[in-house]
Amino acid sequence: MKKIRKALISVSNKRDLKPLINALSKFKIEIISSGGTYKEIRRLGFKCIEISKFTNTPEILNGRVKTLHPKIYGGILNKRKNKKHLREIKKNNYENIDLIIVNFYPFEDTLLRKVNHNKIIENIDIGGPTMVRAAAKNYNDVVVISNPNQYQRFINELKINKGSTSFNFREKLAEEAFMETAYYESNIFKYFNQRSDNSFPEKNIFSGKLIGKARYGENPHQKAAIYSKSNHHDIIQLSGKDLSYNNYNDLYSALSTTKLLPNNKGVAIIKHANPCGVSINQNKVKSFKEALESDPISAFGGIVSCNFKMNTNLAKEINKIYFEIIMAKGFDKKSTNLLKKKKNLRIIDTSNFRGKNKFNFTSKYNSILIQNVDNKNFSKKDFKVVSKRKPNIETLNKLIFAFNVCRNVKSNAIVITNNYKTIGIGSGQPSRLDSCQIAINKMKKFQSSKKNMELFAASDAFFPFVDGIEKLVQSGVTAVIQPSGSKNDKEIIKFANSTNTILVFSKTRHFNH
Repeated sequence: MKKIRKALISVSNKRDLKPLINALSKFKIEIISSGGTYKEIRRLGFKCIEISKFTNTPEILNGRVKTLHPKIYGGILNKRKNKKHLREIKKNNYENIDLIIVNFYPFEDTLLRKVNHNKIIENIDIGGPTMVRAAAKNYNDVVVISNPNQYQRFINELKINKGSTSFNFREKLAEEAFMETAYYESNIFKYFNQRSDNSFPEKNIFSGKLIGKARYGENPHQKAAIYSKSNHHDIIQLSGKDLSYNNYNDLYSALSTTKLLPNNKGVAIIKHANPCGVSINQNKVKSFKEALESDPISAFGGIVSCNFKMNTNLAKEINKIYFEIIMAKGFDKKSTNLLKKKKNLRIIDTSNFRGKNKFNFTSKYNSILIQNVDNKNFSKKDFKVVSKRKPNIETLNKLIFAFNVCRNVKSNAIVITNNYKTIGIGSGQPSRLDSCQIAINKMKKFQSSKKNMELFAASDAFFPFVDGIEKLVQSGVTAVIQPSGSKNDKEIIKFANSTNTILVFSKTRHFNH
């Protein structure tokens, strides 16, 4: 146990100081402070020694140098049982500082306010993180509080131990202190890294804030959690059970699909990170029904993602079927109450989702794969018509819709569409030919009653041989969109021309592994 006799407090966030100072006063702990914190402590009616008087050195450089003084760091860093340290402390007339309470300049919040570069630089804290790291290093003798969320735990520790703290308590706070300084520094690095547009620096830092622990990982025996790289989470759960790792994975796959749909229009149904039905009908209920009809068996237990605000009529339709998650850009009160009748159904509001993501990460063993996001917005100039038969503007738009869905299907991916809805999706096969057959089989199974449909097909990469496109054309497909790049491209074009099939080449490939 270590008795606390002297504390140094320097905080940017001054919330909840009163109960904290009350606890220190109760155990007659002397307080040193500076600047705004000193004024706030005095305003609250407590005694406090100003740092400049304690060190007998004034603050300089507009407050840039306040706590960077040997008397401060000697008081923090000396080992209380080290005889050499004790002699040096006595010789220099220094005093032990047993408690550091510090939080940092709001660098992250300053970035959100989008102020100029000079203002951002002035919000890089130097003294605060330095004191926190010093105290954390000497946790055997010193307590370090680096976040207001720790105040109550600290107050409880003081009460239990009558003004002292345990070794385990100090060690845990030291761990959290290094977490705070590392996270703080990572945001400063990220800011400068973005200014230089250096996507792949020699050393990289990845940081995030814990959003919550997932119910479990991919399987119930695995543990999982979700972190946010930004200062907030961009989805809000309104109801239902906690999300699992798989739920989050599917949820973000759904958002990747719907964000490519026209504004406030369209429904995607996702299962195991794959679209099993997508439609952009103007009528919201019809859009859902069309997406469902694409593969109603796979849709069971999946995710419904609506690219618009949920209404009551659609909520009634959705409630007829079992789904794990319903997502929409907001919910009116009646639709929320209707959907909440299913207790375990997760209801997710995506109104705040902006889809801003520069990089994707995959971590395996001791390695991290990083790549920039495949978020290209297609325009007609990204495609080249290579067949003799030419598509009109409407046909080309329908093909681009199919290609946008296809890029979010696990490769090898084949998507068959009619109008602006999917009617057959083949996903995740080692053979592109197998993906073609799966898409055709689903179309025949679930669209058998519909005749004379205009069929389009999209492939996420080139057909290496004629057999894939041939299978699609034999099933009734009249227009195909695919990336170019195969040595057999000329054969594919020749086949399209021989069957009077529209063939459009994309200038970019879109694998989704």
